Amino acid sequence: MSIQGQKVLPAIRTMKDFEQMMKSPYEYGVFLDMHISRLKDVYRLAYQNKKKMFLHADLIQGLKNDEYAAEYLCQEFKPAGLISTRSKVISKAKQKGVIAIQRLFLLDTNALEKSYSLIEIIKPDFIEVLPGIIPRMIREVNEKTGIPVFAGGLIKTIDDVDSALSAGAVAVTTSDKLIWKNYGQEK
Repeated sequence: MSIQGQKVLPAIRTMKDFEQMMKSPYEYGVFLDMHISRLKDVYRLAYQNKKKMFLHADLIQGLKNDEYAAEYLCQEFKPAGLISTRSKVISKAKQKGVIAIQRLFLLDTNALEKSYSLIEIIKPDFIEVLPGIIPRMIREVNEKTGIPVFAGGLIKTIDDVDSALSAGAVAVTTSDKLIWKNYGQEK
């Protein structure tokens, strides 16, 4: 599974964000907080602009975040991948042949150990670690699972991006447009 060496994944919350991402050099992005009624139009525009969009299944308004919803999203919209905290959604994404990204919140040691057990069974293609500003934990998750890591959440500066990447993250998800612009110049 590859994201073509792209180091920043623009996280889209609004149509204005989406329009800006469409004009950017980025190939991959992430849809967050999207109403189900908008998915057909945004995916059509993404395909027209040769953009590959991941979809955060847990944040689709008007759709329950379970394996049936994941199957619907994969069949109807053919996202580049699905992001979820739910193991059944991740399993369905893998079954449907889209990139499966397990979202992992770093709450405490107990939650982390339970997550490791689930990840070992499900084997997602990527793990998104939140918050993404704890380099030591990015390194640990990467080493313990052997699965490529995205860092997301609370990424506010170029230094945050560089720190996460130095710790072993393959990419950073962020809605910060200034970071998009600065890292977008690399392409």
